[in-house]
Amino acid sequence: MPVQNRIIKIQKRNRALVTFDESRICGAILRAAQSIGGFRQDLLPDINGRIFDACGSDEKIAAFMADTVLICLNSVEQHLITNFPPTIETIQDRVLHVLRSYGLQNTADAYACYRWGRHWLREGAIPAEKFVGNGFPRERMDQTLKWNSQHGCDTVAGLNEVVRSGKLKPVAEESIARYEASLDEAANKVMARLNAGDKIRMMWVSGPSSSGKTTTTVKLTQRLEKQGLRFLMLNLDDYFWSLIEHPTDWINDRNFETPEALDIQLLNQHLKQLLDGQTIEKPAYSFKEGRRTSSKPVRLEPGQILLLDCLHGLYPPITEGIDPSAQFRLYIEAMNVMYEGDGSTNRLTKFTDVRLVRRMLRDVQHRNYSPITTILHWHYVRAGELFSIIPLMGLADHVVNGGFPFDLPALKPFFLGEGGYLPRREDFASYAGFLDAHIRFERVKSLLESVEGLTKSQVTAHDLIPGDAVIREFVGGSTIKIPHNE
Repeated sequence: MPVQNRIIKIQKRNRALVTFDESRICGAILRAAQSIGGFRQDLLPDINGRIFDACGSDEKIAAFMADTVLICLNSVEQHLITNFPPTIETIQDRVLHVLRSYGLQNTADAYACYRWGRHWLREGAIPAEKFVGNGFPRERMDQTLKWNSQHGCDTVAGLNEVVRSGKLKPVAEESIARYEASLDEAANKVMARLNAGDKIRMMWVSGPSSSGKTTTTVKLTQRLEKQGLRFLMLNLDDYFWSLIEHPTDWINDRNFETPEALDIQLLNQHLKQLLDGQTIEKPAYSFKEGRRTSSKPVRLEPGQILLLDCLHGLYPPITEGIDPSAQFRLYIEAMNVMYEGDGSTNRLTKFTDVRLVRRMLRDVQHRNYSPITTILHWHYVRAGELFSIIPLMGLADHVVNGGFPFDLPALKPFFLGEGGYLPRREDFASYAGFLDAHIRFERVKSLLESVEGLTKSQVTAHDLIPGDAVIREFVGGSTIKIPHNE
């Protein structure tokens, strides 16, 4: 059925008006879906099943989505005036709105990451060879999948057999050894650059929420301190704006996940001053009061390296005007790749969901946030990642995988069973419009239920999972000091 369109022009980023071509919207949506293996990666029978039944092919689904975008654009009367057409950015916003409104989360994520990656290309922040496309690094994912296959845990069914047969310990040991070897490689890269004459004065450990930055930061600096390097840690949480400058949404939630939640201008100024040998008055932020309450003098001593553990360490405005050769940037993602069930569906589990489960556990145990609050907030987390973290991962000097096959078995006993933290389905009744939260809850619930879990006593003991493992940031018992858990 044709959709009436009364939009004649669109406004390009250079403000030029050009003829509107709906087919370009359809093509972009289709390419985003194809980049993740097709729209069926987003099939949720109870949510969007009728679209799949009615449309059938990916091409027809993309055309339906494009028509829906067109309806949204035509509903704004201003867009019908020739001299006030929709902008490219407005159209892209509507595409994401439509995809997420129909539960096509993975397609929307691929579209968003590609969109913002192209933005950073246009800004000159990343060169073409550092562009990461849809944000799912195929080569790295295939390497992890191959490793898991060799160890019998490339499917949930295979992982369950490993746990049931008591063979998880050697898998855990070998996966941790692989992670430790990657940190050795990172440390060697730092030393090689220093020995080659680079004057590294700043080291970033960056990556999306709950990827294991804190443990990784400690382990990497321990290696480098043995080589004689000295570090000054700067807590970037102290650069948050006051709460009164963070407006709340319709459920009284605030978005702290965007880099704009930080006073970037002050932070950038302070970083430059520290590298110049000046003393700064570093703010001290009180989360209890929701504002900066004091400051203290901080100076980077000669020979020290400024150490920063930050979500947004790759975000260009933070380090604007700072020589890249003076920086070493490490990126971490919890990317354990395996197929759901026995692998027959050819659908991968979402490693981003493992980070959500990690964060739910950390939030409920150490931040007094309920798991349902974390799930409702996660759309902010994901939007921030797809704008200022994942599209920029190509800028990293080294990438570490902070995901492990034993993550889900270790997390499960905290969420299911008596006293488990996982919300009930009826807890979402008051949030009927939060489709993103509903989808993530159902997916996480199904994933945790499908996994053979360890017992809490197995998780607590250190003979299976050592005290310095990344997962200890979340399940507890870490032998490494975790500041955000204190």
